[in-house]
Amino acid sequence: PAAQRLQPLATSTLLVAELSFSYKGGDMSWDDELNEMALRAGLAEAMGGEEKVARQHEFNKLTIRERIAHIADENSFHEIGKLAGVGEYDEDGELKHLTPSNFVFGSAEIDQRPVILSGDDFTVRGGSADASIAGKRVQAEGLAAELRLPHIRLVDGMGGGGSVKTIETAGRTYIPELRGWETIVSHLSIAPSVSLALGSVAGIGAARVATSHYSIIVKDSAQMMIAGPALVDWASLGDVSKEELGSYKIHTRNGAIDDEADSEQEAFEMARRFLSYLPSSADELPPVVECTDDPNREDQTLLTIVPKDPRQVYKMHTVLESVCDEGSFFEIGKKWGRSIITGLARLDGMPVAIFAENPRVYGGAWTADAAHKLIRLMDLASTFHLPVIHLEDCPGFLIGKQSEEEGTIRAGAAALAAMGQLTAPFCCVVIRKAFGVAGGANHKPGSHHFRAAWPSGDWGSLPIEGGIEVAYKAEIAEAEDPDAHLAKIKDRLNRLRSPFRSAEYFEIEEIIDPRKTRSYLCKWAKLARKALRTDPPNFGYRP
Repeated sequence: PAAQRLQPLATSTLLVAELSFSYKGGDMSWDDELNEMALRAGLAEAMGGEEKVARQHEFNKLTIRERIAHIADENSFHEIGKLAGVGEYDEDGELKHLTPSNFVFGSAEIDQRPVILSGDDFTVRGGSADASIAGKRVQAEGLAAELRLPHIRLVDGMGGGGSVKTIETAGRTYIPELRGWETIVSHLSIAPSVSLALGSVAGIGAARVATSHYSIIVKDSAQMMIAGPALVDWASLGDVSKEELGSYKIHTRNGAIDDEADSEQEAFEMARRFLSYLPSSADELPPVVECTDDPNREDQTLLTIVPKDPRQVYKMHTVLESVCDEGSFFEIGKKWGRSIITGLARLDGMPVAIFAENPRVYGGAWTADAAHKLIRLMDLASTFHLPVIHLEDCPGFLIGKQSEEEGTIRAGAAALAAMGQLTAPFCCVVIRKAFGVAGGANHKPGSHHFRAAWPSGDWGSLPIEGGIEVAYKAEIAEAEDPDAHLAKIKDRLNRLRSPFRSAEYFEIEEIIDPRKTRSYLCKWAKLARKALRTDPPNFGYRP
């Protein structure tokens, strides 16, 4: 009878309710209960109904259940709390309607490794808490922490937060407490977390995206904001659209979100790839894969890639792609802090974290944003035991009025502190410049590690071109021909700045042939792998 009354609400997915469960035993049969269970499960799978599902597709967005099917290994998802929701009953206590919880979660496998997978169902109240069971989100985070599993969050809408309608449906308002937030933060030091912004994400949903090791936003179909346009307009802060408030162009440039994807499918692939470099938890070492790329491979183009003129630039990405296993370099944070390139890669199959200055952006000078991006990489490496490589071409901190206004020195000092706290092995190859305080990042304080330079290495407290006229001001002023005298001083100093002079004094341990950089790093990675331990760092991951 219950199935007949609810038939108008059912979709084609509810045919499971018509299954007949048999049990030999007459009055001992549980057929009615099993049929009701199947009915409720079917209603949950129907989500917000055909109309709301169609609307989700109109906005070029998948439903939560379609998303889970795409990102998880086939048939690996085990849903928890499927029957949760808000039921409506008649005066006889019979179920009339069920609004399923708009938060779906469970265990799954990604590339045959177990994970916790959770996501918002925007087809039910836009992902807000009105029709959700708050305990499901807390349970998902708690299980990920206690089972020490990676957590992948598919965030769409309020991410479990409330709306104004919550006041009426609950019969009260509430004071924000962020219950369970300590679990989200503590999980960062336990196992990998990845958050995908897949729709208009606001409030606590936005905070859940940002509080992760890696975050992705889908172009055009997703936005992230603290509050939506209506609230912004009410606060007299302007009439703006969702795109103007929180498009990918904003948040992948300011670092609130790491990277952008052209489609949801691409976002899923990026999440999978990020996880492939990391262990399932901080209790394990990163997984090693079989490598078909010769660790002794030499690249002739590296011999001429660095220009003789120190003012000319080159493409550091070419160097990164060359020295790492073929196709293994995975850049993180492409659109922000662009004077430093950060990412994950493999050397002879072994995962590493790697960063390098980008000569094409501010000459590779460290900016405040670049320093913040570097801190995230250092903390990721410390948490999940990734050896760190620095390919250096650093002219120092970015100078100038804007740099001072942005507090670059504080951000840079914090990045150097994070490098000093790094618990994983460290190695540096100086490609060209190493100047000033930031240039000191060729050495991890208090550590004995591999360090080498190309013959193009050039270093000092500051470039002679920028300080020579100050240091020799009086001498130049007294000369009969100041320009000629300045040229003589430059020539004299340039002979002394050879990296081979530094090697004589063991101020740089090795000068290597650029073509042999891959071989040098692969040998180091093999040694670093033996030195890795799973001891936790003495600090938690900083979101």
